[in-house]
Amino acid sequence: MQTLLWIFVFLLTFGIMEFMAWFTHKYVMHGFLWSLHRDHHHKDHGSWWERNDFFFIFYALVSIGCFLLWQYENVWIGLPIGLGIFAYGVAYFMVHDIFIHQRFKLFRNANNWYARGIRRAHKIHHKHLGKEEGECFGMLAPPLKYFKNK
Repeated sequence: MQTLLWIFVFLLTFGIMEFMAWFTHKYVMHGFLWSLHRDHHHKDHGSWWERNDFFFIFYALVSIGCFLLWQYENVWIGLPIGLGIFAYGVAYFMVHDIFIHQRFKLFRNANNWYARGIRRAHKIHHKHLGKEEGECFGMLAPPLKYFKNK
């Protein structure tokens, strides 16, 4: 029974992270911390590193904090929450940084319905170079309209 609870908390955390990615992207990255996210929409430097990558570090630190709670304070829920945040971070990195933006040249030939929908949604998001008038702020589960054949 305990194992099922851990799995449930892990999956719930992973799902909540999609909402958190959407919320953070829309209201923080395109809001008061636009100065860190701007270089992701309009590259103004020659570096592989973007100021936008600080958001990844923030969520990594939250995940590490959950692991530390589990390890040193014996807070059992810290492990499945930390793992859920970590797993979402890995999925986000694979989809956003590797597949979509090709920061590493992998998954270039993916062309199934999900890959096309994710690409289409992200392309629509990036057509806006400013912080206003953005759309499609989620990552792994964008609106269904982006998955329709055109």
